[in-house]
Amino acid sequence: MVETRSTPSRGSKATPTKKGTPKTRATSKVKIATKAITTVAGAGAGAGAGAGAGAGAGAGAGAGADPYADVRDQIEELLKIQHQRGLSCKPHVEPPITWFAALTTYIGFAVLITFGHLRDICGKLTGSSRYLQAPPPGYAPLIFPWENFYTRRMYHRIQDVFNRPVSSSPGAHIQVLERVSKDGNKTMEIMGKEEVSEARPRYSSGEFVGTDYAGNVVRECLNLGSYNYLGFADDWKITCKENVMESVERMPVSVGSSRAELGTTVLHRELEHLVSRFMGKEDTLVLNMGFNTNATTIPSLVNKGDLIISDVLNHTSIVNGARSSGAAIRVFKHNDADNLEEVLREAIVMGMPRTRRPWNKIVIMVEGIYSMEGEYCNLANIVKVKKKYGVYLYLDEAHSVGAMGATGRGCCEYSNVDPADVDVLMGTFTKSFGGMGGYIASSKDTIDYLRTKCAGSLYHNSLSPIIVAQILSAFKVIMGEDGTNIGQEKITALRDNANYMRLRLTEMGLHVLGNYDSPIMPVMLYNPTKIAAFSRECFKRGLAVVVVGFPAVPILLARARFCISAGHTREDLDQALVKIEEVADLLKIKYAFRSSG
Repeated sequence: MVETRSTPSRGSKATPTKKGTPKTRATSKVKIATKAITTVAGAGAGAGAGAGAGAGAGAGAGAGADPYADVRDQIEELLKIQHQRGLSCKPHVEPPITWFAALTTYIGFAVLITFGHLRDICGKLTGSSRYLQAPPPGYAPLIFPWENFYTRRMYHRIQDVFNRPVSSSPGAHIQVLERVSKDGNKTMEIMGKEEVSEARPRYSSGEFVGTDYAGNVVRECLNLGSYNYLGFADDWKITCKENVMESVERMPVSVGSSRAELGTTVLHRELEHLVSRFMGKEDTLVLNMGFNTNATTIPSLVNKGDLIISDVLNHTSIVNGARSSGAAIRVFKHNDADNLEEVLREAIVMGMPRTRRPWNKIVIMVEGIYSMEGEYCNLANIVKVKKKYGVYLYLDEAHSVGAMGATGRGCCEYSNVDPADVDVLMGTFTKSFGGMGGYIASSKDTIDYLRTKCAGSLYHNSLSPIIVAQILSAFKVIMGEDGTNIGQEKITALRDNANYMRLRLTEMGLHVLGNYDSPIMPVMLYNPTKIAAFSRECFKRGLAVVVVGFPAVPILLARARFCISAGHTREDLDQALVKIEEVADLLKIKYAFRSSG
């Protein structure tokens, strides 16, 4: 159930200072928010329909007055600018890295690499290094030193900010288990119960320190990192528990077989019919892992003699699937329909290498929301190119289904694109549905073919019936088939929360990537030393955040990534913004105001 949020005073429009005292931002800083919109790619030619539906539905986010009434007009104006940019089909432009950030980032990596090699040399000379491990007699080393240098000398230095274990549901508020290291961050161990931490008193007391159900020391944090877009982790006991627990009584936890053998239950078929109806497709295949949905489906659809034209920023699951397919691969500039047309025209004219014969088939592959950019696909213009040249289109909606469009039906709904114009719709149940697994929705002939050819259907264990029951429950809430309007409230609350957070972060002077209406907000850090510093400083202040560095993103473009949820309240976000501004001032990352941050 979405929480009812109190109406803020008009004064809450002011951005809090580092000490929590409100201070009024100058009009020029509001202009920065407008400028940020005009420097990112448009959301698609028809984006205004989905955007307008969200922007005008503020009163739906719970009973009572609109919690974002004081910024509603400002956000609507920014959405209008974004929509106009989508209509113009302008190419993607990120906020440029400043010269100071680029210089210090290169220096930072140079220092880390230099001292890493010096430590390796000293370790070999002295024989005292935590990484010295000789292979068994007669064996070659399984991993050579130069192969894992990055892991040893760079990743391990800051690995405490990654892979943090949690001890609660991934709702708006989360319990993160405290960890310590006894070997210089090579390995991390969970703190454990309070009595274990008596020798470390700083971990057993403090504003955000508590204990979990088992008595382990945890840090109570506001969760700004999990994929809990529609907030099912917050109200699961109200929205989904009854149906899921009923399935526990009558269905197995695991069917112990693949979909092609004995792994299909009545729940799997019910889910496939429901997804087909929701997405506007003839049929659907449900698989047990989102990553493997791309990685195993793409090699089944294309092979040698075919051509894949992929957005340069597509997810690694698409990249892996494309590489293992045997098809030729071309890339086009991110979200740039004009460049896509250039690449496609050249591919058609030139044909296959050496023989110059026509390609058997050509498939364009894009995403609904790009998870490291927080940006929508320029779908309407890409569909125009696709139809003009008679090629296929594969759309990955892992982050957009449920979170995008007036009723959560994803990128097609948001962009006013007929689902029939997208040949293959892929999505996952991890982000908006509180479950796991993925789906492929397409024509009946395509799905029948995949059931007999896709490795995910033939060999992988089937999705747990209990998880299927969870996904079914979430779909029915979103579609309103549970007899309530909770699903629509969730969609509206997610959009309002995301737009407010993006507005304030941009006004703060941070380099924020992506589009309004997107629940993903990457904030640029650039310098490798700021990756760990940002995460640790936020963690001290009770914020659980995700930070991303090389090789997940280019070496110069390290970032923090905020994921907003329908489960957040405005009070949650305002408190987070106060703390984020403290950290931004401390680490000097306000690059929109000055080159040095």
